[in-house]
Amino acid sequence: MIVCFDIGGTAIKGAVATTAEDIQTFPRKPTPLNDFDAFVATLAEVVSEAGGTPDCIAISIAGVIDPDTSKAVVANIPCIHGRTLQADLESALGLPVFIANDADCFVLAEAGIGAARGHRVVFGVILGTGVGGGLVIDGKLINSTGGFAGEWGHGPIQKTEAGTPPVRIPRFQCGCGQIGCIDAICSARGLEKLHFELHRETQTSEGIITAWQAADKTAARTIDVYLDIIADPLALVVNVTGTTSVPVGGGLSNVPALISEIDIAVRRRILRKFDRPLVVPAACRVEPGLIGAALFGLGALADKTES
Repeated sequence: MIVCFDIGGTAIKGAVATTAEDIQTFPRKPTPLNDFDAFVATLAEVVSEAGGTPDCIAISIAGVIDPDTSKAVVANIPCIHGRTLQADLESALGLPVFIANDADCFVLAEAGIGAARGHRVVFGVILGTGVGGGLVIDGKLINSTGGFAGEWGHGPIQKTEAGTPPVRIPRFQCGCGQIGCIDAICSARGLEKLHFELHRETQTSEGIITAWQAADKTAARTIDVYLDIIADPLALVVNVTGTTSVPVGGGLSNVPALISEIDIAVRRRILRKFDRPLVVPAACRVEPGLIGAALFGLGALADKTES
């Protein structure tokens, strides 16, 4: 039995898991943002509610564990940002602790029991407030000890001419400090910036997609350019990793028609030819962070047992 957490800047979700299919959740608790002792106490409270002594604690966070320093990079939770979080929590809670990025946990969930179940190599994509991803091979995260693998949304790779007919597109400033990241133009906010750049019209991502589905020509032009921009780097990821399934989560994944168009655009660009959808909507719509954390923790325990 393990206790798993999905920790965000607003709430901490906790659960007890014996398998990925057997996860019993607890009520959410507010995330203490500026008090590490309170943060630990919140986790300890959930552990005590689980009953008995868990074999370990597995955590999904909206951040990264730096593989060089073992310090957490979690901008939206100041009390854990910059800490050697795994070691600090193990010391405070007296239990083994395993920590993974939330996008990585999403991919683990999809590879384990979701849309990519049965696939050996899975690259999962997040299209929401940001563009993220993660890579799972043989059921294991490629960066199980932390790191930035799978972050295909960052790097100055955005094309500057896209669409049919082609139109010039500026490279937008990204929150990571670089210019021209896919995150800056293919996230939900990026789609809004792209629409404004093309049409000088302020519109929400939801409004753009709704208009596109209603055959609005202005929105259709935006989506045409968007698809051309996102498909190139994602096709390259598919070629490099050899993935045979690309499940997509995040807010934009809630539009099946958009995911289908991304799939068609990507499959036109890759070397291996699939006669089935490759880029697909995620199947784990309820608590993928907890499911992924559970799989991560259970897998880590199994590895320790084998060694």
